[in-house]
Amino acid sequence: MAAAAGGRLSFSNITALAPMVRVGTLPMRLLALDYGADVVYCEELIDIKMAQCHRVVNAVLETVDFVAPDDRVMFRTCEREKDRVVFQMGTADPDRALTVARLVEKDVAAIDVNMGCPKEYSTKGGMGAALLSHPDKIEAILKKLVAGVTIPVTCKIRILPSLEETVSLVRRIEKTGVTAVAVHGRFKEERPRHPVHCDYIQAVAQAVSIPVIANGGSLDLVKTNADIEEFRMATGASSVMLARAAMWNASVFTSQGPLPVDKVMEEYLKYAIRYDNNAFNTKYCLCQMLRDKVESPLGKQVQAAQTNADISEAYGLQEFYQQTQEQLQTRRDDLKSSSQPDQPIMDGDVTTMAVKFERREYPPQITPKMFLLEWSRKEKLEQPLYETVQRSQDRGFQSTVTVAEKKYRSSLWSVQTSSHLFFQPFLNLEELLRVCQHDVFKRVTFSSSVFEVYLQVQN
Repeated sequence: MAAAAGGRLSFSNITALAPMVRVGTLPMRLLALDYGADVVYCEELIDIKMAQCHRVVNAVLETVDFVAPDDRVMFRTCEREKDRVVFQMGTADPDRALTVARLVEKDVAAIDVNMGCPKEYSTKGGMGAALLSHPDKIEAILKKLVAGVTIPVTCKIRILPSLEETVSLVRRIEKTGVTAVAVHGRFKEERPRHPVHCDYIQAVAQAVSIPVIANGGSLDLVKTNADIEEFRMATGASSVMLARAAMWNASVFTSQGPLPVDKVMEEYLKYAIRYDNNAFNTKYCLCQMLRDKVESPLGKQVQAAQTNADISEAYGLQEFYQQTQEQLQTRRDDLKSSSQPDQPIMDGDVTTMAVKFERREYPPQITPKMFLLEWSRKEKLEQPLYETVQRSQDRGFQSTVTVAEKKYRSSLWSVQTSSHLFFQPFLNLEELLRVCQHDVFKRVTFSSSVFEVYLQVQN
């Protein structure tokens, strides 16, 4: 059982899909739930990248998306997994960790901090296994999260060089107030080919009162569903977390598992199509399931595919793909025809709307500020006043404009990719002077060699 009293996620006596980079996306998480996993972890997501995202309700896919400034979906989730999904982040900064946790906490069941990944992409920023050498930082991050969010906080570690060091660290982690700790039974220098150290996990489980989740048994110990309980017993842990065994065949979670992998791949692909998964991510996950058959005719067809439509053809799911696309398009059309224009929302004394500035929608020499200034003058109003705040983590900014003694603001943040300078060629002096008369420009710099001008806009 994953749910506990009060609706909080329980980590006692569960089986979980481990966090896996490029594997733990929405289709795999839903597939694992279908086959009996109690809890599913997303792939490690880096705090700096997540802090730049904004939350978007995707009415077509019926998902919640966390979208980066370049419009990439960094994290996608849905109602089906809301009470079962654990958001794992890579972080080395308590404040940034809390910012990200608060961003996602209403859409996930728990927050996990990665303290075990030995790969360079994680450790080079002081994250993952690099944190194991800095227990004070571990303590600061976890305490900040436990105090700052309303959902459970956990962490995932690797074992330290000695049993005593490992037990000491986990006892210190327990005192931060975390709900559970996952222990990968290998040293940070070891890789999957090395045997898992069940004795270390067992010592940790005996030393603390919070649930301990055993991880690392996919190669030596867990090949079938029955093996999960044996791994639990061998480690003395409360729960078990599976990575590669589930990546190869997610049906390992079912009591009859594992089932034929061909059927599992087909079910995975249906989720990938249904939730518009990135085609290259879909390919990667299917190739992991194919394993030694990746050079088979099917494997080569999957590797050559460029789109989910191509992959669907390889698996004979063209009709399912086409039907799904038609359903999604119908939903888009229905939403477009039935929806009203975005309505303003009052945020204190500020009227807010989700309005994004699209430069291409305006004439080359005119900006929204210029339109508003002209309108204010025409209506004999005072010049609009702008107040701008900036986020330190990504230099994103948000402005509030006061017009006719009323305040307005977009609920979206803009990300500054360069300075507030823009370049504009002008065709003649008359046009240049017309634009420069607007006092939204606080500096005008002329180039003597060519007929060009740089304009800096006041915020």
